[in-house]
Amino acid sequence: MKDFILKHALINAIQHEGRADVQAVLGKIIAEKPELKTKIKEIIPEVKKTVEEVNSWSVKKQEVQLKNLGIKFEEKKIEEKKELPPLPNAERYKKVVMRLAPFPSGPLHIGNARMVILNDEYAKKYKGKLLLVIDDTIGSEEKFVIPEAYDMITDGLKWLGVKWDKLIYKSDRLNFFYDGVEELIKKGLAYVCECDVETLRKNRAEGIECVHRNLSREENLKKWKDMIAGKYREGEAVLRLKTDMKHPNPAFRDRVLFRIVEREHPRVGRKFKAWPLLEASWAFDDQLLGITHILRGKDLIMEDMMEEFIWDKLGLKKPEFIHYGLLNIEEFKLSKTEARKAIERREYSGWDDPRTWSLQSLRKRGIQPEAVRKFILNMGLSLADVTVPAEILYAENRKIIDPKANRYFAVFDPVSISVRKAPRIDEVKAHLHPDFPRGYRKIPVNTKKIYVEKEDFKKFKNQEIGLISLFTVKLKKEAEFISRKIKKEAQKIQWVSEPNVKIKVIMPDGREKTAIAEPDIKKVKANDLIQLQRIGFARVDKADKDIVLYFAHK
Repeated sequence: MKDFILKHALINAIQHEGRADVQAVLGKIIAEKPELKTKIKEIIPEVKKTVEEVNSWSVKKQEVQLKNLGIKFEEKKIEEKKELPPLPNAERYKKVVMRLAPFPSGPLHIGNARMVILNDEYAKKYKGKLLLVIDDTIGSEEKFVIPEAYDMITDGLKWLGVKWDKLIYKSDRLNFFYDGVEELIKKGLAYVCECDVETLRKNRAEGIECVHRNLSREENLKKWKDMIAGKYREGEAVLRLKTDMKHPNPAFRDRVLFRIVEREHPRVGRKFKAWPLLEASWAFDDQLLGITHILRGKDLIMEDMMEEFIWDKLGLKKPEFIHYGLLNIEEFKLSKTEARKAIERREYSGWDDPRTWSLQSLRKRGIQPEAVRKFILNMGLSLADVTVPAEILYAENRKIIDPKANRYFAVFDPVSISVRKAPRIDEVKAHLHPDFPRGYRKIPVNTKKIYVEKEDFKKFKNQEIGLISLFTVKLKKEAEFISRKIKKEAQKIQWVSEPNVKIKVIMPDGREKTAIAEPDIKKVKANDLIQLQRIGFARVDKADKDIVLYFAHK
């Protein structure tokens, strides 16, 4: 394992002027051996230790060490294509029909992408049908439908390359659900409960039947019609399914299917008074829409039980259930509700603020949809909850954008130096990309005013360093000119001279940082992907009077 970590640390260091990055190395390790995701916490300390040691070596020593491991840097590994497991009993169906069911309380975020991409991949694999069913039942007071979410959801799906066969809104289908409820009541399977919330909970916990449970079917049907007609106020009545009040799981005991909601709905206003809970609407719609395979998070297994109970009682054919674990990003908490509150408090700039981790925010940072898809598919289909470092996504993105991204110098926390006895140089030429030649940029030079990063100045003071594409100096406030040639073993750093350009960079944590950059950065256009050398990749958000970048990753 030590040699395996060392290999990736050395390769990353040589790729980046002798400086390996912990996150980048970790991403490469997980990309090559995904099974190590489960041991990530054990691996991180060893990676940090190895990277620190490798970064203390000269580039020449790094190359020698890599050679000693028997690795040629030019070697390219053939990536193994990952296949999703087959859908259960797919051959029984004339056509596989699957569904996406986002609740419009906000845009889709990276955690939702697992549900979206797995459904999309399976629909494509079986040449099946994919329905987009916006699950816009009215929701709770805490988690509710917001009007702008409808367009943000479809926008995010299009960005991911998802093609659905039909767009359906649950809020248009309540009359179908009402018809289904009548059938349940007529069969004695559901009843209207007028208990207050505390009594309902107490009875359920103790396994005590509600006093309304054994009312006649006719009486329940009348009460149900009163519910949908608005004769009950919110909280005065709910429709419950008769299950088993002695069931070992109290949550399964006579579950609530419908409740009265008096709030206004963004699409249908106050047209409907009784609104279904999730399992009630899906128990009817999975049948009405002909869904063959239901792919959902394992946190919804209770909803599966409810749907199956209703189908069994009504003698209906059951679709297949497939479950997966939840996806979490190690460094961030994924919550639409918390993101909405932060937007309302004006702590976040909007739904595309990088801290929301919405698909819109990823796009703004320059994360590519292909990288998101690969990231999700590499995790496969597993019941285990997955918490992964963001670097695993970044590693996939880096492979895609690295060849496209032109290089530029920028300095965030500048320290000014002058170079004694330097030859007169007014400008230097530097490749737009060192590995994919496509022209040069011209960087002006004033040897009496060269700016370097404060961190580099502190770290490499009094050492011989290479100012990339310029010359080698001994670094101090009045630096000593050493050689016009960049010494191979010297640490190489970026720099900016005069004139220069001010830029703004929005970081993933929402901070706005300012930097000075080489003048040719003015040639970038909005939506360009670039790399600030030794800093990281970014997407150009504005390129007019002000240059504003959104930082993607290192």
